[in-house]
Amino acid sequence: MVKARVGVLRGGVSHEYEVSLATGGAVLQHLPAAYRGQDILIDRAGVWHWNGLPMAPERTARQVDVFFNALHGEYGEDGKIQSVLGQLGTPYTGSGSAPSALGMNKEIAKNLFRRVGLKVPPGLVVRQEENSGDSALAAQEVFKTISPPWVVKPNDRGSSVGLFLARTIKDLILAIEAAWAVSPAILVEHYLRGREATCGVVDDFRNAEHYALPPIEIRHPGNKPLWDYQDKYSGETQEICPGNFTAEEKCKIEDLAIAAHQALGLRHYSRSDFILTPHGIYLLETNSLPGLTKE
Repeated sequence: MVKARVGVLRGGVSHEYEVSLATGGAVLQHLPAAYRGQDILIDRAGVWHWNGLPMAPERTARQVDVFFNALHGEYGEDGKIQSVLGQLGTPYTGSGSAPSALGMNKEIAKNLFRRVGLKVPPGLVVRQEENSGDSALAAQEVFKTISPPWVVKPNDRGSSVGLFLARTIKDLILAIEAAWAVSPAILVEHYLRGREATCGVVDDFRNAEHYALPPIEIRHPGNKPLWDYQDKYSGETQEICPGNFTAEEKCKIEDLAIAAHQALGLRHYSRSDFILTPHGIYLLETNSLPGLTKE
């Protein structure tokens, strides 16, 4: 039997280089027997490597039947690599260029979610240029609009890179300054207390156009208020599947995950993060290329 050649793209130029290496490694390890995996590393400078040697994307594409996109963050999830793969003409996993770009931009994604009736936390995008780099000025604007405490995060990053919790104006000023070091545009949201959940969606599975996987309950180590970058991949966070949700909560989370997937026009698979509060279930964000590490 001729095995389909799967080129697993991993690494990349983003802050999530190490996570992408782990995701790609897991994909290569678990490919079914009908596929022959090929490890394709994109280094931090953006150079593609085949069998440990630099190789142009055009030549690499001729060595595979399909690309499995295991990249994360900038270049991987923002539509750029999708545009490159589209030009190469080789099929690839995950969403297309435009939906990927929409999903990576938290401000645009939240607006799309609101249009279809999904609850999202109150938030404000704060741009470094518009505030002349003055984090104190930006903090005052946030304080006038959103009540504390606040969650501060880059508008265009994933895996909770540059994520901060601020309870006072002083904390907020420092958080904005630190987040601006990661991205010139940041999203500040009102911090919602509640139980956290994440739910995957897979297309064309079990006779469903969009099939929701069992919602997973997230429990932070040491009762930390946020699920940050370190927690996600340290192995200390409890990820309980199936989560301890009522039948009604489970169905609602699944429906919301599918609605978010559709709102962004995503394909193949995605995963959405939620928080369950006394006032309802809020969508935090949707990942077009969720991590596939052992955690």
